[in-house]
Amino acid sequence: MKKKQKVTMSGGSTQAFPTQLGREDHFKCPVWFADGPASVDEFNKASDSYIETAKKNLKKDIAKRNKKFGDKGDMGHIFHSTSLIGDPNFLTLQNYVGATSNNLLMEMGFDLTNYQVFTTEMWVQEFAKNGGGNHTLHTHWNGHISGFYFLKASEKTSRPFFEDPRAGNLMNLLPEKDKTKVTYASSQINYEVKPGRMIFFPSYLPHLYTVDMGYEPFRFIHWNCQAIPKGVLNVQKG
Repeated sequence: MKKKQKVTMSGGSTQAFPTQLGREDHFKCPVWFADGPASVDEFNKASDSYIETAKKNLKKDIAKRNKKFGDKGDMGHIFHSTSLIGDPNFLTLQNYVGATSNNLLMEMGFDLTNYQVFTTEMWVQEFAKNGGGNHTLHTHWNGHISGFYFLKASEKTSRPFFEDPRAGNLMNLLPEKDKTKVTYASSQINYEVKPGRMIFFPSYLPHLYTVDMGYEPFRFIHWNCQAIPKGVLNVQKG
């Protein structure tokens, strides 16, 4: 039985109030991760040509900037590939990501009876060798599950930060007692990165990448998965 605390009210009356409260956690936002895919070297090799092309496409812009403001190398740039969707070298990853995202959405409680989950976007990116690469806070409005697969990363590179998606909670934040611990008071969390680590998260979850210092190479694959109504797919087929 819960203990009750007697509180003297105005007018001299005494009432008993519970000293313990039941708690239920609602509106949770999950983040999933796993380590150890053995194909990191394979995907690094397959993505080399994409990164080389991205660097080639920005070569003139970088040279123009450096001529105007002084030689800073590729500082501040992010080399973003074209789509990896349909490339046979990434087909196994694409299928795995799509199937996993389907399972995660069902785990979250969504009814996918009339939907089919697809990996709609997948690309690789590498931060500048001379440092400065980063991503500002953003979401992926055109997906349901997004994620990262790190190919080149370490404790010396950039890392992803996730921010509380509840706008109402951010309006009136109080200071945290201990920022080294993840608690209900936390407004941001971050994950260490290393080759082979995968992270999945709801696409609505705001995230950013810290400024990379250029100490070591930083490359990762990024994706968006979307649950598309089967009725829409049937119309497209017709």
